[in-house]
Amino acid sequence: MLWIKALHIVFIASWFAGLFYLPRIFVNLAQETDLVARERLLGMARRLYRFTGMISLVALVLGVWLLALTWSFWKGPGNGWLHAKLFLVVLVIGYQHACGSLLKKFEHGKNVRSHVWYRWFNEVPVLLMLAIVILVVVKPF
Repeated sequence: MLWIKALHIVFIASWFAGLFYLPRIFVNLAQETDLVARERLLGMARRLYRFTGMISLVALVLGVWLLALTWSFWKGPGNGWLHAKLFLVVLVIGYQHACGSLLKKFEHGKNVRSHVWYRWFNEVPVLLMLAIVILVVVKPF
């Protein structure tokens, strides 16, 4: 089980690295006026989004595996933190899909948001990761 947990942590860290960087590419795309640079950034964003998607699937499979291995432990009182964590994981998945939607808008030339908006959007996964780590480590309820 420790091997699964270690791999889960590595894939979660990799997943979030992609979620931290993809909106930074969006910041640059929202500011870019040069067509060649824009195409290069779009290519980077596409590849990162696909890679992040694959990484997220592995992280989620490992997480479900861990949950299945320890299911009897999670039943009962004092495990509200797990339910909160799983809810936040659903939000992270939603954030990733929102990134995919924003990428499609950039690809079709339909972005209407400013680089400042993307700078704020980029902070969402930081807050989600912070909350998830606190829930897992501190187990406040």
